[in-house]
Amino acid sequence: MAICEHLSHAGDPPARTPEGCEECLAEGGRWVHLRRCLDCGHIGCCDSSPGRHASKHAAADAHPVIQSFEPGETWRWCFVDNRMG
Repeated sequence: MAICEHLSHAGDPPARTPEGCEECLAEGGRWVHLRRCLDCGHIGCCDSSPGRHASKHAAADAHPVIQSFEPGETWRWCFVDNRMG
């Protein structure tokens, strides 16, 4: 199965807030797992977290690819094509 265009062109920006979810840190919220936007480095919380900030960021900013920001995980996800990479 071929990789989608978004995954094949994803960048590798530095994390903007490596200490945690950008919005949760600002709001005093909590997260379950973290995701990094591969367009801009935004760190957001996963869909199992109360804020679901990674998905909200991807939709609001039209940034299609995230990568797990959990230690030891390297998987990536394309929201546009619903594909793992």
